[in-house]
Amino acid sequence: MSDRAFDAVVIGAGAGGLCAAARLSHGGLRTLLVDDHDRLGGRASTEEIDGFKVNIGAIAIELGGVFEETCRLVGAPLDIRAPEPASGFYIDRKFIDVGRGGWSLLLGQLTKQASRILEKFADARSGNLPDGRQSTEDWLTSYTSNVTVHAIFRNLCAAIFACNASELPARAFLTYFTSKGAFKRFGFCPQGTVGVWNALGAAVQHNGEVWLSSRATAIHASNGTVEGISVVRNGESVRIDCPIVISNAGPAATVALAGEAAFPAEYVASVRATLRPAANIVINIASRSPLMTHPGIVTFGKTRRLCNMANLTATCPELAPPGWHLYVAYAVPVPALGPFDAAAETELALEDLREQFDDFAAARILSIRVMRDDWPAQRSCAGYDLPRETGIEGLWCVGDAVKEYGNGGTQACAETAKLVTDAIFARAPYAHARHKM
Repeated sequence: MSDRAFDAVVIGAGAGGLCAAARLSHGGLRTLLVDDHDRLGGRASTEEIDGFKVNIGAIAIELGGVFEETCRLVGAPLDIRAPEPASGFYIDRKFIDVGRGGWSLLLGQLTKQASRILEKFADARSGNLPDGRQSTEDWLTSYTSNVTVHAIFRNLCAAIFACNASELPARAFLTYFTSKGAFKRFGFCPQGTVGVWNALGAAVQHNGEVWLSSRATAIHASNGTVEGISVVRNGESVRIDCPIVISNAGPAATVALAGEAAFPAEYVASVRATLRPAANIVINIASRSPLMTHPGIVTFGKTRRLCNMANLTATCPELAPPGWHLYVAYAVPVPALGPFDAAAETELALEDLREQFDDFAAARILSIRVMRDDWPAQRSCAGYDLPRETGIEGLWCVGDAVKEYGNGGTQACAETAKLVTDAIFARAPYAHARHKM
């Protein structure tokens, strides 16, 4: 049937899946994107609560990197407003803008050991990095015992990587802040983050289709080569035969869909042993009076679990009904890479919010989402990623469990999509489409 004739199928409409599907479609391959939810964006989508556009997970889109390049390439409008100043630190209930002074300005105010720490950042830029076994906390302890500095580094790890400084390899932390985007330029979408995903979904449909509320039930492979997938759509099981399948469902779910026997034993073993899903707690808050006036994202100093908070309506008032301010706060449990008591960890985050903002008691909590297990903040913590190749010809993974070392966020997912689609278009019989990429 004509509606089942596709060159490629992408499972999962999160950041990595959408970017991959849009690139494939733009490159000339008839592409099908399937997702079991009724909206695009996966763990970075948006839902409406009483007139508020509330983001489920990721709220900010990093500018100036692979994601922006992808949107430009496929003709997807990127409706993003950048706050100014974009980011800062909230320490002892005072805002510190480090936009011009950076690490030097911040650390110089807090510790006499600032120069030693900054020297290590300079070493990292030159390629002199820890071996990956030392945690960020242990690395920092060798230079300073300052409690506030340790709290800031913990909350940076939590905000970017959804883990604690004791859980993140120092090599990954330093790689991100010295050679990746480091989230210096970013913005918010006035329709909620789903607005960005809807634009990419429209780009996919230029040469393909998007099936929402459609659950992939199996990946078919034989003799080490992918053959297609099965999908339940409108209550009917549909088989799609195609030579390319890209999974944005994470390596563990991908193995489950195809069955362990279809993969090389080494790959299955690495899926079991390597992946470290990371958790966080997302608290969406509405307030009649402003809790903070800074328009972007602030990272906190000494807190129990709270790591950062974004002021969304200062830049995008459309996200809330008139007269309301909308904020989203992020907290990371201890541990973030293992079992934890969700109720207790959430209460510690709420205690932080009550302590940081006098008017928080009068605010309205729109939603609290604990992102963990099958719906984590990160499918694998930075430093514990798998390859994008699965050992099955034609079957690839994209997303935040197969990212480049030390990267994070939607930018990292977009990068995996570019790397995979570039590899696909470099091979016969698709090399003719490379000029479009």
